[in-house]
Amino acid sequence: MLEMERVNTSYGTVPMLREVSLRVGEGEMVCLLGPNGAGKSTTFNAICGLLRAESGQVRIAGRDVRDCGTEALASLGVGFVPEGRRLFPTLTVRENLRLAFDAARAPALEFAAQIEKMAQLFPRIRERLDQRSGTMSGGEQAMVALARALIGEPRLVVMDEPSLGLSPKLIDEYFQIVARIRDQGKAVLLIEQNAETALSIAERGYLLVRGRIALQGASADLLRDDTIRHMYL
Repeated sequence: MLEMERVNTSYGTVPMLREVSLRVGEGEMVCLLGPNGAGKSTTFNAICGLLRAESGQVRIAGRDVRDCGTEALASLGVGFVPEGRRLFPTLTVRENLRLAFDAARAPALEFAAQIEKMAQLFPRIRERLDQRSGTMSGGEQAMVALARALIGEPRLVVMDEPSLGLSPKLIDEYFQIVARIRDQGKAVLLIEQNAETALSIAERGYLLVRGRIALQGASADLLRDDTIRHMYL
């Protein structure tokens, strides 16, 4: 579903990603780990088109998307959860979800039915539909941001530090829902600093250090790796 092949990016004259290659198979959950400043959010930006790859390729379902434009990716079956949620704070929960639903351009879906589906997955959303998202708690906003990514029934979900700022209890609840999304057959790239939790629900993982892939492998192997254990566990 997602392939990055030898991608290089920079901010001005400062190189960021260096020959980064990774893949996420259909129905597979993969995590991308790394310390602060490693390039995790830069990887997210390169996938969603906010930062153009200077060389290399970014492909979604076999299609090169570097020139598609960010606004087109939702209609290609991609859902994004950006770092910090990035909801529209003055819009209601319903309006935030409606924007994402319309962007997905999925004529076979009905908005009312998708709202009901999201409310079953995130019970708190039902009673918050007409509340402005900026007045909600951090945990509630995190659930809305994930519902926004899912409401168009994407085939691929890319998540950037979704647990940031959540309490340990909410992190557990959040990742239980993420695991359910994986079980529904969606491909997921989970970009996270919470290594132990991310590796516990992902099939494979990559470690990004200073803009390069330093390690990759099955989650069980990475959990036992001395480098991962030294940096995170």
